[in-house]
Amino acid sequence: MGSYVLDLQEIDRTQVDVVGGKGAHLGELLRIGGDVRVPAGFCVTVDAFRRAVRDVPSIEEQLDRLSRLDPDDREAIRAGSAEVRRTVEGIAVPDDVAAAVTGALARLGDRTACAVRSSATAEDLPTASFAGQQDSYLNVVGPEAVLHHVSRCWASLFTERAVSYRLRNGFDHRAVHMAVVVQRMVFPRAAGVLFTADPVTSNRKVASVEATLGLGEAFVSGLVNADGYQVRDDRVVARSIATKEVAVVAAPTGGTRDQAVEPALREQPALTDDQVVRLVRLGRRVEAHFGRPQDVEWCLVGDDFQVVQSRPITTLFPVPETDDHDNHVYVSVGHQQMMTDAMKPLGLSVWQLTTPRPMAEAGSRLFVDVTRMLASPASRAGLMGMVGKSDPLIGDALRTVVEREGFLPPPEEDAPAYQVPGVEPATVETDPAIVTELVEQGQASVAALARDIRAQSGPELFDFIVADIQELRRVLFAPRSHEVIMAGMQAAWWLNDRLLDWLGEKNAADTLTLSVPHNVTSEMGLALLDVADAIRPHPEVVAFLHDAEGDDFLAGMNGLEGGPEARDAIRAYLDEYGMRCVGEIDITRTRWSERPATLLPMILTNVKNFGPGAGERRFEQGRQEAWQKEQEVLERLRALPDGDRKADETKRMIDRVRTFAGYREYPKYNMVCRYALYKRALLGEAARLVRAGVLDHAEDVFFLRFQEFQEAVRTNRVDAELVRRRREAFTTHEALTPPRVLTSDGEAVAGSYRRDDLPAGALVGLPVSAGTVEGRARVIPDVAQADLEPGDILVTAHTDPSWSPLFVAIAGLVTEVGGLMTHGAVIAREYGLPAVVGVEGATRLIQDGQRIRVHGTDGYVEVLPTT
Repeated sequence: MGSYVLDLQEIDRTQVDVVGGKGAHLGELLRIGGDVRVPAGFCVTVDAFRRAVRDVPSIEEQLDRLSRLDPDDREAIRAGSAEVRRTVEGIAVPDDVAAAVTGALARLGDRTACAVRSSATAEDLPTASFAGQQDSYLNVVGPEAVLHHVSRCWASLFTERAVSYRLRNGFDHRAVHMAVVVQRMVFPRAAGVLFTADPVTSNRKVASVEATLGLGEAFVSGLVNADGYQVRDDRVVARSIATKEVAVVAAPTGGTRDQAVEPALREQPALTDDQVVRLVRLGRRVEAHFGRPQDVEWCLVGDDFQVVQSRPITTLFPVPETDDHDNHVYVSVGHQQMMTDAMKPLGLSVWQLTTPRPMAEAGSRLFVDVTRMLASPASRAGLMGMVGKSDPLIGDALRTVVEREGFLPPPEEDAPAYQVPGVEPATVETDPAIVTELVEQGQASVAALARDIRAQSGPELFDFIVADIQELRRVLFAPRSHEVIMAGMQAAWWLNDRLLDWLGEKNAADTLTLSVPHNVTSEMGLALLDVADAIRPHPEVVAFLHDAEGDDFLAGMNGLEGGPEARDAIRAYLDEYGMRCVGEIDITRTRWSERPATLLPMILTNVKNFGPGAGERRFEQGRQEAWQKEQEVLERLRALPDGDRKADETKRMIDRVRTFAGYREYPKYNMVCRYALYKRALLGEAARLVRAGVLDHAEDVFFLRFQEFQEAVRTNRVDAELVRRRREAFTTHEALTPPRVLTSDGEAVAGSYRRDDLPAGALVGLPVSAGTVEGRARVIPDVAQADLEPGDILVTAHTDPSWSPLFVAIAGLVTEVGGLMTHGAVIAREYGLPAVVGVEGATRLIQDGQRIRVHGTDGYVEVLPTT
């Protein structure tokens, strides 16, 4: 039998399993000392909870039923959680537990008013904030009342909200236990919450204080508005003082009551500026002790602050680590790659081996440090121009940073000039043979890798891959290849700028670049239409694929009428494109060739929505539209003053953009082909480590960096604890939203489109593909869940090339992330889909099934009223 009661002074942060998160934090707070004061008290340990429920066999059966519930079935959760709460509240507190509690209470004073708070073993952990999901009871007086409220705290482990949270986040109901904190009640003049980092911007140098009169429960429960203060460098830099009509105070008979605030105090601040600054200094001591920003609950008693809780702020995006204390500005790589998901350590390290410049890591994402480029006037204009054209939100955020006095370092004298890619005009001649040659060189390079990597194994495989990545970098960043890409982009910009100026035509290049040659990503989408053509004539195959489960469905097609032909069509597609997948820049992500069933929703959508030959017709239709647009534009130009010259220049640029624009997608395809070959070989080494008993699962290697994986293969040893910690950190990071621009202060700098020409209620974004379309919004978070009808508009967070097969089935596109030249924008233009990207909060503000209108030329989306 364990101890049923521990004094707070006996507890530290390591005892979460004994006293829960809240109890462990309170005990640790006491160890800070100095002006960090904590009300005296004790914890009723989880052993007391286990002792109380031990003799109630029905609990096990009830927990079994709870664990099987659907997290979205609110009614079942409500009923199931209420049943468990009634059972727990009905348990008589065992005599030995009651004796321990009343003994501890006597040391505080039998009639001392107490605060009784729940403290779950998964609460207030660095990776999962359960704030407010269990219960607290204030001004509880006397042993009988305290024991009754201990039982109520035990039962609060099974509130509807707490049960739902555990179901959604994968916590086992049996693995979470409840301790109870009992503390001497304090009766404060004011109370509130201190965040040692700004919870809105994540700035670690700005503290945020909320304060109200009386007990803090008044604003926690939403009864009153709180005063708000922001503090930076020991100075209040912003304040808002609320009108205080009501305060929550202790009731003479126990519990709390609402009390009207005296009229003279209603407009007065709850704290003076000096008190706010003193409170923040205290919070900084708490933050330093715990080693991370804290959410601190405090009370002002007399003129002294008492801390009644502190927990980590779990919503802050991490800050890249540096070996200096200088200011830094970081730009998200994921927003440029249309893949803002968290990446596993192996994926991060392989990507960093691939890129030509060092990248910073934070929150399982990658960032480019642009501080020096912004500080140098020579490179700043080019960077701001390029980034602002591609993603105005990043451009505007960087402008905000540049305008902050003293944040950027002074330009370095005699520093090397920072080259901004794409600023210099591309001089490559307009020759289709150049693109053909580059594509053939890339194909030959990948074929050589596929041949040579088969002979590699053990530590030598890793040396081979490192050497081959140099070949990949040579292909990816070859000056000729880069010039071709920039020539296509610059020609499109030239056309858009000149034709707007000369003809008043917005985004004319969008139509002029329909169905360009050599776009491997758009060809991939059209090729899946051809796969549907091989399946559509065979009803038995269609029915089989509708019901197919698992990734071995291809073998099951052999005995079906038309099955072998359909199977061969799918296999041929996988041979060509099976290396692709959602999030493909992360080598650890599951490729289509590894999980072919991922393609079935897209194939079946094509079978349902299209007729035979749709792929070829779609491409030819786009080519004809582009040609007709070219003829129209040239004819209108010739009618202008100096029209022949303008028409001749425009014709040269149209030829140039159609020659080069398709190649934009090819280098990434080349890279993803290589990544798939690397992955297959690396998983062979992981399988060997599993057979040797070094790893539990082959996928464990995804949580090692490339060099660590090589060392594990060399030594036959893996740090299992490191893998566990990395896996836990990755799970935490998955839930975070990476900012476009991040500073070394931790601030997520928000950008704005700064437009005032929009209809009321319109959702603003970046126009990337011209046209206007109206249709049903399909909010789809996962490409594997796609079920589209003709005329649907896809709304999602971001789309990398793996989404492009869906583009043939939609009428328009809206994304939260993206820029002018990111993959979703390029393919939307290729297919002639009106598209607006960079629409902040689109998947939250647009409901699945709503009718919307996408203005792809002017860059906004309207949610249409229901009729």
